[in-house]
Amino acid sequence: MAGAKLNTNLWFAEQITPWDIYKHGIDRVLVYQKTKYQEMHIVEGIYGKALILDNKWQSCTKEEFLYHECLVHPAMIFHGSPQKVLVLGGAEGATLREVLRWKTVEKLVMVDIDGEVVDACKKYLPEMHQNSFEDPRVELIIDDAQNFLNSSSETWDVIISDLTDPIESGPSFPLFTQEYFQKIRQILSPDGVVMIQAGSISPAEMYLHVRVLKTLQTVFNYTYSVEPYSASFGTPLGFVIASDQELSSTPNPEKVDLLLAEKTIGGLKVMDGISLLGMLQIPLNVRQAIATETQIYTLKSPPKSLQISG
Repeated sequence: MAGAKLNTNLWFAEQITPWDIYKHGIDRVLVYQKTKYQEMHIVEGIYGKALILDNKWQSCTKEEFLYHECLVHPAMIFHGSPQKVLVLGGAEGATLREVLRWKTVEKLVMVDIDGEVVDACKKYLPEMHQNSFEDPRVELIIDDAQNFLNSSSETWDVIISDLTDPIESGPSFPLFTQEYFQKIRQILSPDGVVMIQAGSISPAEMYLHVRVLKTLQTVFNYTYSVEPYSASFGTPLGFVIASDQELSSTPNPEKVDLLLAEKTIGGLKVMDGISLLGMLQIPLNVRQAIATETQIYTLKSPPKSLQISG
């Protein structure tokens, strides 16, 4: 807004695309640390406390429920009665918190590569994890997601991949390839459901999200793009839900509400039957891009960052 008063002199600027930067005003830095794997900030400002990794905004206390409820509950709802859940990533513990709302859950394993970040989140972001790490159903494993998948012999009802964005400029690109998704499918129960954090659906970056979805289509019988509710990321996000069991893009809101009332402890702020139905109704331009895309990601052909020509 022109003429608006700026209340801080400290700013975090995140490059959203090669052409766009999004800034957050920061009141103070609570933690700064270079871990073995990444650079971490925990800061405080108008959005409450926020986690920033490698200069990428992860989540903030005032609105993280928008992200985490939308990441967790669609897969849980489509399964109906998940008992064993695997979370890949999720350092803040908020993904755990949402999974633990389900009374049916008996075992929950979280695999995160960076124990230093997890420890910092335990200490400085209790609003997010709400002591979820202490729940007896939870097992925390500090390891690379690929190592875990390679060695796991268990099967899971729901797998939630809360990892980095699909870009090539780092070591995470294998996490969005056909080979990686095949490993996930091998440890997913026959009626299991997986949810993938799959990048932005903004016009400048949508091709990445669409190609992740097309890659998942080569592995699973049913896949849908899901548009969560988000505000502080500076760009619209896209998840992908996938399964070999039939998934519907038009779930009945009343049935979803009855399921949530029966199977969860409640306390949801954004997710109900109508919200789930809305998240699955993605814009026309995204549907058209999905229909016409042909590229899939493999280890020999990974996601690539868009470059400026000329």
